[in-house]
Amino acid sequence: MLHKQKLNLFSFTMIVVGLVIGMGIFRTAATSARDAIDPSVYFTAWVLGGFVALCGALTYAEIGSRYPVTGGYYKVFSYAYHPSIAFAINCIILISNAASLSGVALIGSGYVTKLFAGYPWTDIHKALISCTAIFLFYVINLKGLRISARAQNILMLIKISMIVILIAALFFPQYYADQSMADPAVNPSMSWIQSLGISLIAVSFTYGGYQQTINFGNEVNRPAQNIPKGIFIGITIIIVLYLLVNLSYYKLVGFQNMKGEREVAYVVINKIFGKGGADVFSFFLFFGVLAYVNALLLSNPRVMYAMSTEGVMPKAFSRQNHNEVLTVSLTVFAALCIIILFFAQTFEKILNFTIFLDCFGMVASSATIFILRKRTKHLDNTGIYKMKLFPLMPLIFIAAYMFVGVSIAIQTPETALTGVAVLAGFMLFYFGSKFLQRTSKA
Repeated sequence: MLHKQKLNLFSFTMIVVGLVIGMGIFRTAATSARDAIDPSVYFTAWVLGGFVALCGALTYAEIGSRYPVTGGYYKVFSYAYHPSIAFAINCIILISNAASLSGVALIGSGYVTKLFAGYPWTDIHKALISCTAIFLFYVINLKGLRISARAQNILMLIKISMIVILIAALFFPQYYADQSMADPAVNPSMSWIQSLGISLIAVSFTYGGYQQTINFGNEVNRPAQNIPKGIFIGITIIIVLYLLVNLSYYKLVGFQNMKGEREVAYVVINKIFGKGGADVFSFFLFFGVLAYVNALLLSNPRVMYAMSTEGVMPKAFSRQNHNEVLTVSLTVFAALCIIILFFAQTFEKILNFTIFLDCFGMVASSATIFILRKRTKHLDNTGIYKMKLFPLMPLIFIAAYMFVGVSIAIQTPETALTGVAVLAGFMLFYFGSKFLQRTSKA
């Protein structure tokens, strides 16, 4: 009998690092700094964000270990709650992913416009550039092309190299900004806690991705030992890298200057290597964004396909063309990305919308651990991963995302109302479609 290959500690650790480190660190630092009333809030948000990510990753790892099924979130939600909740939450996760894609595309467009600094670029221009990137890869995916594993590895190498270059800037103190000239806090009336909550919105976006550990709980060699080690080492590496990059931004750009600068990494590179080096940096960063866009356009239509085969979405979403491309699912997801892009136009609006939707998904999905622990007691002491400090770690994670969600609702209530309306709309759609199915059968 063939034994299924398992991930060792090193491989699982690298997966954790790869899932989290994306394109956000090149943009969200400026947004987080803008919302922080002083540097103590700013750096606390990044440390706290990493700790919350650690709690979340360990929680999702145990969920995946206790309920290792293909189909991820939908199956877990359906098992722990009700199919209507599974449908609604998975739909808002899809919309959140579409918003995330649009946000990252805007990050790329912001950097690529630096190559043509003389033109008066507006948010609409950047949205059009982002739309062009989405449409380009939509057409490519319609033709059935797949990005190769080698290209993904090159992309990861480029991203890590960019981060290392930004950290290396700390060794050039002659370029440090004069912090003594800093202006007073932009909003001194805001409390420290309130400022922390708003600053955490951008930080949460940057630390996202660890929830995918739900898919590896049953794929790790000696899970009881290697899962917590791999997650702890991986998240620690990420926290250290992010803190060093943010320290580089802080030292070379200056805390107050960061508040008004969107492409903060460009400023750092421009200071040390000049405009030519900064332009090269922006060029490679834009290609990194394009690969991220392509990856989401590849993966998310497959979630819609899975939901269609389960009967919770129309059969049209499982339709394929002669190249075995999910044409309807791909078209709908790409259209969602473009609609959100022009609905918001700016990264900040997309960021708040994305994270508010994520708050629903994160809280609901992580809370399934309490139900799974009761229903799968028979799996205890069978070699599965079982986190220590339960229920403290999932409770910290849930409380953190509720805190962020409330912060968004206070800062931009219209975004919160839109998110709640979207969730309610999908719930109504589920029950309406089920009613129509029963009526047609009768």
